[in-house]
Amino acid sequence: MSLMSRLQAQQQVDKSVDAVQVNREITGAKFQEPVYFIHREVIKELGGELQVGGRDEEQTQQLEQQVQQIAETFFDRQTHYYTKTDRGEILRQVMDEIIGYGPITPLLRDETISEVMVNGPQQVYVERRGKLELTRVVFRDNEHLYNIIERIIAPLGRRIDESAPMVDARLPDGSRVNAIIPPLALNGCVLTIRKFSSQLLKIEDLIRNGTLSVPMAKFLEACVKGRLNIVVSGGTGAGKTSTLNIISSFIPIDERIITIEDSAELDLHQEHVISLETRPANIDNRGEINIRDLVRNSLRMRPDRLVVGEVRGGEALDMLQAMNTGHDGSLTTGHSNSPRDMISRLETMVLMAGIDFPIRAIREQIASAIDIIVHQSRLQDGSRKITHITEVLGMEGDIITLQDVFIFDRKGLDDRGKVKGVHRATGLKPRCLDKLVSMGINVPDEYFRPE
Repeated sequence: MSLMSRLQAQQQVDKSVDAVQVNREITGAKFQEPVYFIHREVIKELGGELQVGGRDEEQTQQLEQQVQQIAETFFDRQTHYYTKTDRGEILRQVMDEIIGYGPITPLLRDETISEVMVNGPQQVYVERRGKLELTRVVFRDNEHLYNIIERIIAPLGRRIDESAPMVDARLPDGSRVNAIIPPLALNGCVLTIRKFSSQLLKIEDLIRNGTLSVPMAKFLEACVKGRLNIVVSGGTGAGKTSTLNIISSFIPIDERIITIEDSAELDLHQEHVISLETRPANIDNRGEINIRDLVRNSLRMRPDRLVVGEVRGGEALDMLQAMNTGHDGSLTTGHSNSPRDMISRLETMVLMAGIDFPIRAIREQIASAIDIIVHQSRLQDGSRKITHITEVLGMEGDIITLQDVFIFDRKGLDDRGKVKGVHRATGLKPRCLDKLVSMGINVPDEYFRPE
């Protein structure tokens, strides 16, 4: 089969998948009343058994049989006729209400969806292949949505109510969850789930997807193995954490790695990995452990590498000091619009530590600590690309000087609305090559020649 034929066949498969998804969403809204009624009957008859957590496959099958018997009784009493397909769909939705996450359960199962955004009970968006789509999934009311949120966060030891109307958590599969409820959210309860991919990406996947080029990948591998300090910057949803996870795979297996995150998402495959996660305050507003506390503590744990999921506050100061005091080879991410903006953001975050440093002293700390900035963007067609690999050269006067080593050169849009462009070297040779050579790591000069 030719390449064109394979692409056309894949497009037909994608259309079929999308059609099945739309049909499920339509039937989800169509069968709200029978699902609600059967769910209530199940709670009445099996209420005690439904509280049992951690069901195995056999227990789930037994529960499904019991639910089916209750559903059949309901169908027999109805004057409206339900086809076999309709009954199967209603039973599936009832099971989703009992052991899943209600109407959004099919969205969470869909491998093509990377994010689910519930904007109140009557509006659910998803991100599929980098684009936002409005679905036809709805909840019965705000109380229904609130109950689903509570079901998600309760097993995780988190709570949400009027006194604590915001919560961050993660599902057992690693998916990141954020919820905010009234009175802060005027649309009703708002739930956002960033799904955790069951298939972890590798650097080859980023090259195949056009996120970066082979020379860029080889250079980043050399930088990690050469113990350069790297910051991955970008906007929300740009893929910073995924890129951090991938380049962390270049860390040698004989090093002790400590990861620090708000919600654990990194999945490093080295054997010697210690994962630390922050803890929110309890109901008495006590016991909070933030990233800054964990960074400070990690320095007493003899790390070879520190990998901080994201710096967004005063912990930036502790991170920079660690990088400047022997913990080289550290990696982190941060929100910014460009590599230069990442430097400005770091300055601001250091000031948030509450210590009155002169701005020049802060810039000297940054220039001394950070070696490479990898900037990633989500483009207008939904694709994610590393647009800059930038070297931090040092200070010139009061200014931190930067040098782009690789950039993504945009060429506009094609007929299908896809961004056209090419990754290329700027022609400037990185100064860090001398350090890499001294460590026995050689990067071919042709990688840095502009095409």
